[in-house]
Amino acid sequence: MEGLLYLEDGTLFKGKGFGAVTTAVGEMVFNTGVVGYQELMSDPACIGQILCMTYPLIGNAGVCTEGNESDHASAAGLVVGNICHTPSNYKSEGSLEDWMAQRGMPGVSDVDTRALTRKIREKGAMKCVISTEGISLEKAMELCKDTWPELGLMKNAGTKEYKHIPGTGSKVAVLDLGVRKSHLQILIDNDCDIHIFPYGSTADQILAVQPDGLFISSGPGDPRAAVEAVETVRKLMDKLPIFGVSMGHQVIALALGAKVFKLKYGHRGSNHGVLDKILDRSFIVSQHHGYAVEAESLVLTDGEVTHVNLNDGTVEGLRHRTLPVFSVQFSPEPTGGTKDSAYLVEHFLDLMKGGEK
Repeated sequence: MEGLLYLEDGTLFKGKGFGAVTTAVGEMVFNTGVVGYQELMSDPACIGQILCMTYPLIGNAGVCTEGNESDHASAAGLVVGNICHTPSNYKSEGSLEDWMAQRGMPGVSDVDTRALTRKIREKGAMKCVISTEGISLEKAMELCKDTWPELGLMKNAGTKEYKHIPGTGSKVAVLDLGVRKSHLQILIDNDCDIHIFPYGSTADQILAVQPDGLFISSGPGDPRAAVEAVETVRKLMDKLPIFGVSMGHQVIALALGAKVFKLKYGHRGSNHGVLDKILDRSFIVSQHHGYAVEAESLVLTDGEVTHVNLNDGTVEGLRHRTLPVFSVQFSPEPTGGTKDSAYLVEHFLDLMKGGEK
């Protein structure tokens, strides 16, 4: 079947369709990861996005149940140079294209992903339409013009009700803005007693379970729209050790009184370099985000920068000057990426046991 990709600047890409026979509108972004495509496409942080994978061959390892970061497909669509129809991997349970078809996700292959990536780098992430059902160019233009991206996606990306995963270790409250299964697995592997709270939970509701610490998850959308979560975190800062990642990092920054801005094309891939200013060491980490904390806005707050991006100098981590509250923009111990940043999880576990800030 034919595949179509139309960008809001008027650029049209044609290729071969795969996955679900449908049409979707989303934000066009690119990711430089070589592996981890299934984890990425099922990550709630990708809700509302159409992903362009810069690596030329995608799907060669197939898909497996343990690779899902959520119970449903999260990305709106996928664009690749080449899609592998005959995957080979000892864990493979099927093909990527069948997995996408089952989850209603369209894909387009045989696209010049290098040209598409260069366009995004030059003009920034933009709205687009992806279709595998033979719509006309005029219809694509109409959809792209009339459909507007939702900013508060994190409000519906996570659990809708309180959940409990029993454990014998530290009691962790998780504020779910679109938490990844692999992040919960890190806590499970450390025997944590996990209490997952939906978006909109109040500080009193979280404190009612008497947690040893709060983990604020990653998630999709514009962090500036997460006003309820920001208010909750602001009220908890002087009561619990807090660790935030990605969207959670930005929520902590906003709770401190800092500002967040949208990056031109974001940081998305499994090979981004960051510098830990406290340890004076650099690490390779996995990232998928389109917003960043404004460093200058932290100056008059109780926060300070702890990590910086080695490519563009943007803020990758921060901490409260006096309280056990810290966060990073990247993913600790990611599936499909490096494990350089596992020390951050260990620090959070230590804080919950009464360790020093």
